[in-house]
Amino acid sequence: MSAQTWREVGDGPLSRAAASIYTVLVVGLLLILAVLPGLVPLLLLGPDASNLPLVGVCLLPVGPALSAALYALHHQRPDLTDLRPAAWFRQGYRANLPQVLWIWVPVLLWLTVIGVNLSHLSAAAVPAGWAVPLVGVGVGVALVGGNALVIASLFAFRTRDVLRLARYFLVRTPGVTVGTLLLLAAAGALTVGVSEVLPVLLAGPFALAYLRIGTPMIDIVRKEFTG
Repeated sequence: MSAQTWREVGDGPLSRAAASIYTVLVVGLLLILAVLPGLVPLLLLGPDASNLPLVGVCLLPVGPALSAALYALHHQRPDLTDLRPAAWFRQGYRANLPQVLWIWVPVLLWLTVIGVNLSHLSAAAVPAGWAVPLVGVGVGVALVGGNALVIASLFAFRTRDVLRLARYFLVRTPGVTVGTLLLLAAAGALTVGVSEVLPVLLAGPFALAYLRIGTPMIDIVRKEFTG
């Protein structure tokens, strides 16, 4: 088969769809493998508030793995003649690991502290109404962390600039904020209502949805904040 024929095959609608499905499946599998060291002990932990710090530790691999997945999905072109999702995943993991940890670790720490406080309100004789601002802070931290993870995965900014942009885009792109919140809610609902394993099995589609939701923010960052 000639190179021209291969190019036509790679550019067809059916071929692009097949390439996209293959990429999502491979990236999803690599994402699962990357979080496995934390996933296994996480599934063994009991549903007790005292385990929240351990949950935070178990979730440490998620940030770098999700960043690598975003990087791979963003850079891989839907072309059957040039499929390299595993290579893109490895490249994204290595390139983004240091900065992503500087973002992900504080986010987990904040969420863990908030979770521990929420679970001990009655023991501390704190009015139940304090749960509302604590939940609000937790949601804000999760949304800023979510934006920061996308930006750090795809662009080369200093960490403090990434966090500034992440906060800025909570208001600049409300559709991204609402979409991320709904995606987090869906993952939480599946975890609580069905099984902790189901969101993991859907890691690839969830990562793709996360990237698609963040597209307006990504486009603005590229247009207005990069040379």
